[in-house]
Order: sequence, then C-alpha cells, then structure tokens
Amino acid sequence: MSMSPKQKVYQEVLHEVRNFIEFHNLSPGDKLPSERELAEKLGAGRSSVREALRAMELLGIIETRHGEGTFLSEYRPYQTVELLSSFVLKENTPKKELIAVKMLLEKEAAKLVFTKMDESVVGQLQNLINNPDLSTREQHFTFFSLLFALTENHFLARIWGLIDEYTHNLNVHYSNDFYHRLLNIYKSNRIAAIEGLFLEEKMPNIM
Repeated sequence: MSMSPKQKVYQEVLHEVRNFIEFHNLSPGDKLPSERELAEKLGAGRSSVREALRAMELLGIIETRHGEGTFLSEYRPYQTVELLSSFVLKENTPKKELIAVKMLLEKEAAKLVFTKMDESVVGQLQNLINNPDLSTREQHFTFFSLLFALTENHFLARIWGLIDEYTHNLNVHYSNDFYHRLLNIYKSNRIAAIEGLFLEEKMPNIM
C-alpha cells in the first residue's frame, strides 16, 4: 500500500533527522536543522515539514524552544515511532478506530493510577470537573492529562497525546456523569468497577 503525501513527508523528515543525529553524534539537548533547512533539503513544503516536526514533538523525540530552534529531546527506537506515526497520519484512518484506541488508553491509565488516588488527587480531579470555566472538551483533556502524568509512563502519555491531538476537532468526551462515577470508584476502592464503567460508555460522545 502506497503512502499518502503527508506520510511520505513525515517519513522523509524522520529519516533526515535520524541521519543528522547519527552523523553528528548528537545527544539530548543538541540542536537540529531548522524547519526551513529541512524543507529545502527535502524539497517539501514548510507546512508539511512543520506538521511532521509537530508530530515528532508530541512523541517526545524533539522539543521546540521559542526563539531558539528545535532540539533533540530523547533518541528513541525509531521503528516504534514510525509505526505509530504512520498509522496516525494516514488520511483514511477511520476516526472511530482512533477514538477506540484513545478510549483503551484512558481506561488503562485510570486503572494504573488506582493506587495513587489519595484525597488530594481526588480533590484536584473533583475541582476540574466542577470548574464552570472549562468546556467539556477542556475538562476531559485536563482530567486525563493528570491521570497520564500520574502513570509516570511518559511514552504512554505521549501516544495518548498524539491521538488526542488528531481527534481534538471531534470534541471527544464521555457522558456527563462518567467522571463523577470514576471518582466515586476511586473513593470506594473498587478497581474492578473501572472496567465496567468504560464498557458501559461503549464509545465516547462526539460533538
């Protein structure tokens, strides 16, 4: 199956950055070629290169510092990155598939942090979902951002962040009482109930 132009540019940018890292023996914190330099070298549009770099930043490979440039964050195994990013960047990837994966990741994060749910964390989450200044989308994102941070699994959080970024226009969230029910499960120390809670949701609402 041939790659879309978007995928092709992404793969070329990733390959170019990998070669640059290896040739110059870079370490985390070292500077990478600019967006303009990559676009010229690859003969690609800057907007396409920018999107590829943004995806790489979401995965934690690079970091952008305002006014300074792009820097190597952590040199991860590229086979995993290429596989994940190629799937997410496929223009014909069904939205329901991405949402289903996102939901699975959120369920696992909810279970992984079960033992870390003390009164302070539960109170923080309660304040989030009761905050009238946050939209439903913002509440969902902030709620699960905190859960993924608590997992202390940075790559898992970045995979979720990448998928969330590509589905953000769908305004994906759960039913209104879902978040309160999850907090009640944490308070009552019933980890087995988390699986049932997500099963009842079936598929998050799309607005």
